[in-house]
Amino acid sequence: MYIGTLTTRKRMNLIIIAITAIVSYLAIQNRAILEQYMLNPYENFHSKKWYTMVTAGFLHADYGHLLFNMFTLYFFGQFCLDLFTETYGQMGALLYLLFYLISIVVASIPASIKHRDHPGYRALGASGAVSAVLFSFIVAEPWQLIYIYFIPVPAIVFGVLYLVYSSYMAKRGKDNIGHDAHFAGAIFGVVSILVLFPAVREGFLEKLLNF
Repeated sequence: MYIGTLTTRKRMNLIIIAITAIVSYLAIQNRAILEQYMLNPYENFHSKKWYTMVTAGFLHADYGHLLFNMFTLYFFGQFCLDLFTETYGQMGALLYLLFYLISIVVASIPASIKHRDHPGYRALGASGAVSAVLFSFIVAEPWQLIYIYFIPVPAIVFGVLYLVYSSYMAKRGKDNIGHDAHFAGAIFGVVSILVLFPAVREGFLEKLLNF
């Protein structure tokens, strides 16, 4: 029974990564795919292309963007998937998939609202959902070390800095990075994990205070 569950854990995260990699590759090779399926808030509101709030999460602008997101998802997604399967058993893998897909949608909401009257705005990438997954680890293991360019940083410290930076940069809006999506995805990840996992919720403050 445990072997089957372990196989499911590994498979679901790898399936998401594989689908994202394949779709991103095809889109990078074919600009028409990017244009059709990346987030376009103006068309969402005026032409009802709401599906792009999901499909944009499986597209990436280039291979570096794809590699960074999938590398992060590979490690922290496995941890998040374990939380779901250990708590919810055979339904855990499906719930993890739903959590990931909903994270993509939630992360796209701020930009969709902000840019609904801007025809030229486009967005794509899994960063919002990956942020949600990453913050599941941060909430569950706040004092575990995360290595940023080989520098060890406590997860909770990184999380706070990440939120502050994302909020600040989203307000500035001076680059082409979806900081709104990063922030929204992270917050959704925190709230979801605390709501869905009583053991994590009950242990969070204790772990935080007993570093």
